[in-house]
Amino acid sequence: MPDHVIFCSKCGAQNAPGGAFCQDCGENMAVGLTPSPAGAVIQPATPGVPVYAALPYAGFWIRLLAFMIDRILLGIIFTPFTLVFMLPIMRSAIRGEMDEGPPDWVFTTLPLLILAAILLQWLYDALLTSSTWQATLGKRILKLKVTDMEGNRISFGRATGRFFGKILSGMMCNIGYIMAAFTERKQALHDMIAGTLVWKA
Repeated sequence: MPDHVIFCSKCGAQNAPGGAFCQDCGENMAVGLTPSPAGAVIQPATPGVPVYAALPYAGFWIRLLAFMIDRILLGIIFTPFTLVFMLPIMRSAIRGEMDEGPPDWVFTTLPLLILAAILLQWLYDALLTSSTWQATLGKRILKLKVTDMEGNRISFGRATGRFFGKILSGMMCNIGYIMAAFTERKQALHDMIAGTLVWKA
């Protein structure tokens, strides 16, 4: 790695200091700031040419820990609603009132409960990730941030796409999540779908 390093704000390619335009994509190097690739050594460059702060990508294990914290917090929020639904069923079962199967209201209420759980997770994830925090509570506790490929805050729409992309990440034994341990920029499948990165702030 050379003593003086800058990175293109558009494609992230490494360039020699003092260059006016990116050698890979032609972007004006004097415009915009973006986080650099993980592990980069950043030192002062030629005056007038921006140098980008080094922010390491968040790896698989710290992201898993953030995920677990979020699941615990969401569980605390949603548990009272689940208990309200389950207690009448348990009471009927104890009294032997369900020999002919559960009451009809169970089959109409259960889909609503599942839908409410999905809506809660979606709003929690998308609203916080697209907020000024750029992170859910779990990620914020661990000082992680979600950005677009240029290091900018993402929109609610992109955060929504990222959330529902997690459905694909969870398929086939969570391979989409495990990809974050092996991809160059520590991207899970849903990050690739939404065009996002997760950084250690």
